[in-house]
Amino acid sequence: MRARTGFLLVAACAALMAFAAPAGALTVGIADNKADMFFDPRFATSDIQHARLTVGWDALSSPWQTQEIDTWMAAAHAANVTPLVSFGHSRTDRRSLPTPERFLFEFRRFRARYPWVKEYAAWNEANHCGEPTCHRPALVAAYYKQLRRDCRDCRILAAEVLDMPNMVSWVRAFKRAAHEEPRYWGLHNYIDANRSRTTGTRRMLHAVKGQVWFTETGGIVARRNRHKVTFPESAKHAATAMRFLFQKLVPLSRRVTRVYIYHWNADAAPATWDSALIGPTGRTRPAYNVVEHVLHEQERRKAARAARRPTPGQPAPPPPSA
Repeated sequence: MRARTGFLLVAACAALMAFAAPAGALTVGIADNKADMFFDPRFATSDIQHARLTVGWDALSSPWQTQEIDTWMAAAHAANVTPLVSFGHSRTDRRSLPTPERFLFEFRRFRARYPWVKEYAAWNEANHCGEPTCHRPALVAAYYKQLRRDCRDCRILAAEVLDMPNMVSWVRAFKRAAHEEPRYWGLHNYIDANRSRTTGTRRMLHAVKGQVWFTETGGIVARRNRHKVTFPESAKHAATAMRFLFQKLVPLSRRVTRVYIYHWNADAAPATWDSALIGPTGRTRPAYNVVEHVLHEQERRKAARAARRPTPGQPAPPPPSA
């Protein structure tokens, strides 16, 4: 009985540590393909230093897509924002998939054009059956291995997956094909966040050993697309989902080190998805206040850690008395 009690105490302490640990190490970014946010004074004062951009695997073969990416990249670079670039389906031929060799060729073109970008994801929402990769985890694994071999000093996310029923089986098939345990994964846990549950995120954390970045997540304000997954939709609901995200999902593991909120400001009509922090008239929504609070708390913790750090040549301050 004594041994069992001791085990339970250790387990309880470990759970508490896991809950509290990510708070100081978390990085918050924005996922948005529009360059608007970089010119918004609210973005500048938020001290957000990471942003995510999704591009078609063959985007640089298209002049209009290249121009869009150039504009976004120039604005991000000027704002000292670190991009995470996620490759995905072609915007001119959605069902086409490149060979690993062609994918590598396009990746090298991308790196040559934007040599300062060092963070990539092999494929966006790779397990979603609206993507041509839904039943091709081995092919995405081949893409990932090409990126890893070609850019040794880059951070390469194995794939970004949605918290759907096929997520774990897809990830396991990817790992078997890759013959390795990737260090970084992307998770889009919209279902968990918007249904106030932890099921999908826990399953992903159990299935992989590397860091899990929430590379696209947030609270839904409105959807006008065809969808089978349902959950509440409103600005008030989006704030509730955002609070749940930071209070319940992020603290599940120390391996959750980044969160990219999708997205900064509402898209112009006829947009089919709206989870923006800022509405179409430019007014902030309740979810914006949640994110702002999280960012302020991060800055407070960072300043507290810096204050405790001894200056060169001075001894460290004594620990606080019990």
